Amino acid sequence: MNLGRVFDEVPALYDRVRPGYPAELFADLPPLGDVLEIGCGTGQASRSLVARAGSLLALEPGPALAAHARARGLTVESSTFEDWDDRGRRFNTIVAAQSWHWVDPATGWRKAHDLLRPGGHLALLSHVVVRRPGEPEVYAETADLHEHFSPGDPSWGHPPLEESVLGTDQGWGPHFERPEVRWYPYVQWLSGADYADLMRTNSIYRRLDPAVREPLLDAVADRIRTRLGDRVPRRYLTHLRVGRRSNP
Repeated sequence: MNLGRVFDEVPALYDRVRPGYPAELFADLPPLGDVLEIGCGTGQASRSLVARAGSLLALEPGPALAAHARARGLTVESSTFEDWDDRGRRFNTIVAAQSWHWVDPATGWRKAHDLLRPGGHLALLSHVVVRRPGEPEVYAETADLHEHFSPGDPSWGHPPLEESVLGTDQGWGPHFERPEVRWYPYVQWLSGADYADLMRTNSIYRRLDPAVREPLLDAVADRIRTRLGDRVPRRYLTHLRVGRRSNP
């Protein structure tokens, strides 16, 4: 299974429950000019980018996700970044929001460099799920359910502590200058039903057989309702990395 494509199975759910991005992140981006967005999904980040960009062209390989984004007025071409034919087009900024980890690094870094005009920037946005000491955390409260329905799965585990995630990037190789790095704390408050729906858009749950996934997530939702007051935080550190294109 290509886990990068499983989100196309649930575009409306993905659009409804996936976390957005803090407004201050977009304010911290350099002037955007003409933007290429890689893997726009349903356009959650795109809608904030387009207000600041001179123009925005998005790529999305999932046909259902792309259709959802086009319905919101975005210009979307259906392709992976690696396979996309640029037809000589060049950009001031390339943005990847929660999508760069799906790009083949053997192709991606060089192609991003070549598609940028001199002085252009690559901006990578991502969410890291974290926990805080002493605060109820859903996996800790439902680990027994995960093991019951899908025992021994290496994907299961506690999110890292918030302070252990903070750090800086050491560089992106020869194609980009050392990036500027910023972190933004972000929290979603979710009911049991909404938490289960969020997990239905997560690749590690989507790869499960539905006969395993659905009873597991129903049990997780019930545990949140009955033991956690039907309201739990999902904490993130939203990560912004911006690197300037190296010359030549």
